[in-house]
Amino acid sequence: MKVYFAGPLFTPYERAYIDECAAQIRSAGIEVFVPHEIPLPDPVTPKFIFDTDSQAVLEAHVVLALLDGPSVDDGTANEVGIFWSAMRSDPTKKGMIGLVTDTRVIRDRNMIDGKGINLFVRGCIEDAGIVVDNFPAAFDQLLAWNSES
Repeated sequence: MKVYFAGPLFTPYERAYIDECAAQIRSAGIEVFVPHEIPLPDPVTPKFIFDTDSQAVLEAHVVLALLDGPSVDDGTANEVGIFWSAMRSDPTKKGMIGLVTDTRVIRDRNMIDGKGINLFVRGCIEDAGIVVDNFPAAFDQLLAWNSES
């Protein structure tokens, strides 16, 4: 099973968290594409980023999307939409997991009214999977989907 790990990757903290989660997923024998691990050309172009990342999204069986922050990262939202669309015609796609660890969003543990998660993005993910508030729950879902392979 191939997982595309979407999420903001612009700070050392974001990248470190994604790396930590990806390492655990890989330790279970699941392949993970992490965009910030790809060597970048000089200069980096929008075409390179789009071509590389969209191809990886389309090759994935699952998207795990980190939704933290005051709003969902715009690149992450696009990746979610591309995958949702691909799911309509590709039965090998298993689903999506939205991961929210941001206490601004989950303070009440119920993620009411989106609170930072664009409701369209959340609806897109929930149409094809789940939104969870901790990595162990996301990991459990990945393991369940992987066991179906």
